[in-house]
Amino acid sequence: MNRFILTFMFLLVALFTLEMLMPVQTHVIVPFTEILARISMALVLPFDDSVIAYGKVLQFTDTGFAVSIEAGCNGVEATIVLIAAVVAFPAPWKARIAAIALGFGAVQSLNIVRIISLFYLGDWNADIFEFVHKFVWPTLIMLDVLVVFILYLRYLNGSPAGDGNAHAA
Repeated sequence: MNRFILTFMFLLVALFTLEMLMPVQTHVIVPFTEILARISMALVLPFDDSVIAYGKVLQFTDTGFAVSIEAGCNGVEATIVLIAAVVAFPAPWKARIAAIALGFGAVQSLNIVRIISLFYLGDWNADIFEFVHKFVWPTLIMLDVLVVFILYLRYLNGSPAGDGNAHAA
């Protein structure tokens, strides 16, 4: 357990440091965040043609309301926590890579729902937007990370998720 905690903490520091480097921000994080804005727009557009995306901004053309997807809101930090936990836990690399890929998909899928919901909430009610943005969605995103990691541990233990049987890890 101590080895897991030390490795997890080391990886968190290393990955967060790497994320903050300007070349990584410029060439990876910002373009990725811009893709999130375009995906969000593409998902909303069939239902609402008053939405545009430019850079990392999603905006209503009729009301002018916009949200900018900033650091901490692009799911990168949550994904870093998941990667650190998965890599720190002893397992075959094939299972680790699969968990990271599936976990990334789970985190980013929920994050797209988060972005779209906040976009509409913000246009509707600023107070509710602030509460949901600061408290509800960060909790749900990290809960998503925890659920993915628990499912990964259950997979490694050979126990089908949801069978109700607890096994020692």
